[in-house]
Amino acid sequence: MKHHIDRRTILLIAWPIIVSNLSTPLLGLVDTAVIGNLGNPALIGAIAIGAMIFSFLYWGFGFLRMGTTGLIAQAIGAGDLIEIKASLYRASLLALAIGLFLVLLQWPISTFAFSIIDGSNAVEEAAATYFIIRIWAAPVSLLHLALMGYLLGQQKSTAILWIQLLLNGTNILLDFVFVVGLDWGVAGIASATVIAEIIAVVAGLLVVNSHLKLHYGTTQISLKDLLELKALKRMLSVNRDIMIRTLCLIFALAWFTNEGASRGDVLLATNAILMQFVTFAAFFLDGYALAAESLTGNAVGARNPKQLDLTLRYISELGLITSCLLTIVFWLVGPLTIDILTTAEDVREMARVFLPWAIAAPIVSLWCFLLDGVFIGATCTREMRNAMIASLLVYLLAWYYLAPTYDNHGLWMSLMIYYIARAVTLFAYLGRVRAVTAGTP
Repeated sequence: MKHHIDRRTILLIAWPIIVSNLSTPLLGLVDTAVIGNLGNPALIGAIAIGAMIFSFLYWGFGFLRMGTTGLIAQAIGAGDLIEIKASLYRASLLALAIGLFLVLLQWPISTFAFSIIDGSNAVEEAAATYFIIRIWAAPVSLLHLALMGYLLGQQKSTAILWIQLLLNGTNILLDFVFVVGLDWGVAGIASATVIAEIIAVVAGLLVVNSHLKLHYGTTQISLKDLLELKALKRMLSVNRDIMIRTLCLIFALAWFTNEGASRGDVLLATNAILMQFVTFAAFFLDGYALAAESLTGNAVGARNPKQLDLTLRYISELGLITSCLLTIVFWLVGPLTIDILTTAEDVREMARVFLPWAIAAPIVSLWCFLLDGVFIGATCTREMRNAMIASLLVYLLAWYYLAPTYDNHGLWMSLMIYYIARAVTLFAYLGRVRAVTAGTP
């Protein structure tokens, strides 16, 4: 099955994702503002810690979204209507099973999480309340990832945007109802999130069900097709590799944060502020990476190397333009943004010293973002896993040699080297993606 690829196609997929990404920080801001107005600092810390635990927990299962996108996009490219539905159902069942497993293991998970978090008794007690409520939504939260994977594989990024806006909008509304109106405190924030996630997943199920019926006539497949052994092994292999890759990424970012913390509170705050620039840029670059996932998957499924080449060309062009614009914006408004984010003069001064690293980040990190999307779409996940492991070793080696001499500059330099290493190692494997697209072993 051939698909027309041009710059407009990329933008139509990418920009709803970018807008969706940009809406997410607003929720965190409202959560903090609502709970902050209760006048208890411990509650603000509890929300931050609780949200962090679930962020890392669900990020580790991101393969439910990424693997599903690649497999469905390839099935679409190949015109395999049965495998499109089977990939969705397998991912959904796996999401529900993992979610149920997390609910059953909530006590050891919470015990481990709070054992490595150094918070006051008041903070940890409130964070535990948040955790106990939110963990019950784990099956729904992970099912949400699988549904988003299906919609992205189908290039329905506008539907993803509306579902995300529904999720965040409902969550914000319920924050005010439960916390301001009913005075539920941390329990209200957690309850609002759980209910919003349930509503968003119901909406997602309705959208996916409607899409299946409209384009494939029926939502049903046989149990034999669902449990086809080769397809199951492939799904598990893809998901395993993506999970290992994700855990390496989490470790790398956690290492960066921890190293900043070891250099004192001012430097920790400085790096946290500058990482806001990096995260903001990632919201944009991630849109092109997700477009690459879907379009590369189509090219692989259709055995269409020309479509792959066009995808690589257009995501590179548009991604480079966007990253250059972000770099210019950061250079122009960076100092003002720092002043808005903190009133501490020592942090302001230090953040200005290290701001050039954040300014450079969009262009430096662009290529590993885009290539990640390409490899996920091609489901060349073993190569992506190996590239990430090698890049992590390069990163730690760079830190070992640079940080003692150049201190925080060395830490930031190591992070930039990490981005470059990810791009270089993935580029070295790009021939594998081309071979898969051409249908050669």
